[in-house]
Amino acid sequence: MFENKEKQAAAAWVDAHAAYFEAVADQIWEQPELSLKEHHAAALYCAKLRELGFTVTEKLGGIDTAFCGSFGSGKPVIGILGEFDALGGLSQKAGAAAPDPVTPGGAGHGCGHNLLGAGSLAAAAAVKDYLEQSGASGTVIYFGCPGEEGGAGKAFLAREGLWKQLDAALCWHPSDVNQTMTGTNNSSIQVLYKFSGVPAHAAGDPFNGRSALDAVELMDVGAQYLREHMTPDCRIHYAILDTGGVSPNVVQAKASVLYMVRSKKVANAVKLLKRVDDLAKGAAIMTGTSFERVFVDGTAELLPNFAIEKAIYENLCAVGVPAYSEEDWALAEALKASYPGRGLEGVNGVHSDPALAKAVKELSHNGEKAINDFIPPLYSGLDHSPGSTDVGDVSWLTPTSQLEAVCWPAGVPGHSWQIVACGKSGLAHKGMLLAGKVLAATAIDLLRDTALLEAAKAEFAERAAEGYVCPIEPDAVPIAT
Repeated sequence: MFENKEKQAAAAWVDAHAAYFEAVADQIWEQPELSLKEHHAAALYCAKLRELGFTVTEKLGGIDTAFCGSFGSGKPVIGILGEFDALGGLSQKAGAAAPDPVTPGGAGHGCGHNLLGAGSLAAAAAVKDYLEQSGASGTVIYFGCPGEEGGAGKAFLAREGLWKQLDAALCWHPSDVNQTMTGTNNSSIQVLYKFSGVPAHAAGDPFNGRSALDAVELMDVGAQYLREHMTPDCRIHYAILDTGGVSPNVVQAKASVLYMVRSKKVANAVKLLKRVDDLAKGAAIMTGTSFERVFVDGTAELLPNFAIEKAIYENLCAVGVPAYSEEDWALAEALKASYPGRGLEGVNGVHSDPALAKAVKELSHNGEKAINDFIPPLYSGLDHSPGSTDVGDVSWLTPTSQLEAVCWPAGVPGHSWQIVACGKSGLAHKGMLLAGKVLAATAIDLLRDTALLEAAKAEFAERAAEGYVCPIEPDAVPIAT
């Protein structure tokens, strides 16, 4: 445990209030809500923040389910990010080791955001207690960030410059590994193209029809040819949302397609999107149709901060791995039998550092353990992940780092019913409380240690020197899909 008395007290505070935050996480799990529709979660968190003594601001940036709770005064200002949205089609009974939905086709917390929001709240509340007890200068702000799974709430708030007020930001994510998060990832932008044509009888009057479905198909063909002329770091994905109907003897007057463009650099994604827009224009011209362009969301790539990563790691080691119960191991073993697993792919640095990879194999018994009950060696690097997150937009405006904490079995597939099944378990709660303690301790470091904060800011200034290109367009509004 910590040698520092203030951090030791913060960890003890989290332990003393464990049941409070476990109950919050469970209530969010029991009422899963999709991105930008998290009204129950937002109301619950605002009530809890007020109960804990925070000053609450609702509807941040004009987003109904975005909010914050602040405490303290003066500098430094440390933000702690919380998320709480669920995923569609992942309803699952708690503790069940086979697919068994609570509501067939319903939503479920397949990314653990019920835990993420509650763990971050525990951290913010523990930091508040530190500020009260010490009388130190500084401010802690808990941010309720909606729409991480779709909607990019943090990116919309970045467009408004919200994150610039912070001296640093901290976040965490449930995982199958206890480690600092490092490296970078893909930026991502989504746009919906809704084509409109002229309906007609496909046999008797096709010459007077103008097919919106033809336009969608031609746009998609254009995308295939565009792939050859993109830089290797770019990706294009699409999904046809509306084919216009089910009758082949009708010229379809309506059709729509959702496009996602990705790149290692958000500036390149913005450029690539303009070329995709041209595909839509060309398809409309070729088919004599028109289209409506609807911006959906966008996220920037992450900028890592090695200085804060090191602080998180040291605090993680000080807290240590939780003691897992027989029940935790039994649930993990039962769930692990339901999927093939991914080995040690989720551990930072295993592909870049042979010595680290060897150490992790030994710690994990060559990946055979049902729970990764260890802390791998610290690894900070610029390794690239293909996924996307709106935490990236925060990282372009203030020094930002994240923690991962074990909340489910080793090698579990992401966005899965197995993760939902773990959501109310002792295993999940232990990881959430671990995260709360580590984030609280790191926030206290940033509030107390001027040298650490200055090092984090200097590193941030160097990485962000080229300037933030916001993927959210000026007139775009958040859309709940």
